[in-house]
Amino acid sequence: MITFAKKIEMNFDFREIITATMVLFAVIDIVGSIPIIIDLRSKFGHIQSEKASLVSAGIMIAFLFVGEEILKLIGIDVNSFAVAGSFVLFFLALEMILGIRLYRDEQASSASIVPIAFPLIAGAGTMTTLLSLRAEFQPINIIVAILLNIILVYVILKSSSKIERMLSKNGLSIIRKVFGVVLLAIAVKLFATNVKGLFI
Repeated sequence: MITFAKKIEMNFDFREIITATMVLFAVIDIVGSIPIIIDLRSKFGHIQSEKASLVSAGIMIAFLFVGEEILKLIGIDVNSFAVAGSFVLFFLALEMILGIRLYRDEQASSASIVPIAFPLIAGAGTMTTLLSLRAEFQPINIIVAILLNIILVYVILKSSSKIERMLSKNGLSIIRKVFGVVLLAIAVKLFATNVKGLFI
């Protein structure tokens, strides 16, 4: 009989972890959000980095498992959602590469949990991406990718001012464009992989 630990070990895949980590990093775009975080800190004072990070992780992990059940309740299969998600990732990538805003959030009225944990970190794009990844990767690998991103989110929230001074606006812009290209390629792959399932 295969033990629970052995089953996890069998599903553990470093390639999936690296890919999922890069996808989530590009979608969350915490580096590109540094100017927003700086602005929120100046408006609302101290941001609770630990609280924002933990709440974000909780939301993402919960949605990873519950999201598919919600889809089943409304009669949508994972392949359809993954294809829809590939379009969302495609437009997010265009925003990052071209430096435009196709979607605008409402003006923030508070900090820490709202709007940093949600929707800045665990927003609609992140939720769509999680379910799209679930269609291809093992849950354990996605959870590891989430935790790696949350660690990075925490570090950036804690030291956003220093990072902004170190990278400058040009540095942040270059990083956004590079990960935008990566995200665009992933969106195309995600579409190609799941679109076949719609016709089976």
